[in-house]
Amino acid sequence: MILIADCGSTKIDWCIVNNGKVEKQVFTMGMNAIMLTEEEMRSRIADELMPEISGYSIEAVHFYGAGCISPEVCANVARAISANIPGAKSVNVHTDLLAAARALCGHSEGIACILGTGSNSCYYDGSEIRDNVSPLGYILGDEGSGAVLGKLLVGDVLKNQLPKDLCDKFLAEYDLDRLTIIRRVYKEPQGNRFLASVTPFLLANIERPEIHSLVLNSFKAFFVRNIQQYPGYRSLSVNFIGSIAYYYRDVLAEAAEACGCRIGTIIKSPMQGLIQYHSA
Repeated sequence: MILIADCGSTKIDWCIVNNGKVEKQVFTMGMNAIMLTEEEMRSRIADELMPEISGYSIEAVHFYGAGCISPEVCANVARAISANIPGAKSVNVHTDLLAAARALCGHSEGIACILGTGSNSCYYDGSEIRDNVSPLGYILGDEGSGAVLGKLLVGDVLKNQLPKDLCDKFLAEYDLDRLTIIRRVYKEPQGNRFLASVTPFLLANIERPEIHSLVLNSFKAFFVRNIQQYPGYRSLSVNFIGSIAYYYRDVLAEAAEACGCRIGTIIKSPMQGLIQYHSA
């Protein structure tokens, strides 16, 4: 049996898989590996995961996680897992971007992208990531992400760039005013999550030309500033994972066509694709 983990900052999806079949699925509290010590991760796994999977003989672990961006961090995670599952012959720790690539492309070459609260992309050779344009976060980059779409929406509302009825509707629907928005973005932690949280307004009003244009232009910026940096982007499929890509797929396809890109697979989360990848 193998244990596959898709770890985000909010939750971790753990699946015990035997010959391609899910034996058990467990959800635990999320963690960002770069923000926690090895001891903290070990304790969380012991308290939240181990009581749920006792009795299962795990031979290998494949952990894909937020913050797993350096060999040192990956080694910390691996040791925290091994301390709890000493019988595992191998513990492999990778980035969430590789999870997206393997879930989307399997063993085939392609371009894999994440469009959720943040955005990211890579060229994938069918096994490993070979090129990555740095996303730079929602202040300097993250084009097309929920945080950036929310930032553009809030900015247009506060600077009266949208019709008055849309501005009033947005502020009333989310019970916001200028000072509250400024405090949530600049004074409180995780401003990116706050900004991403207002994107359902865009989807609900996507038929309005001003909203459609805002979303379309942000997606175009994602393709121009990220995807077009990969050699051969015109011939390779561009594949997406994440809630923004999934729910805005029609506008995303419109942006791709305008930028000379061909969209392949769009899925909301990676686990099923990871199960197929590791069971092949």
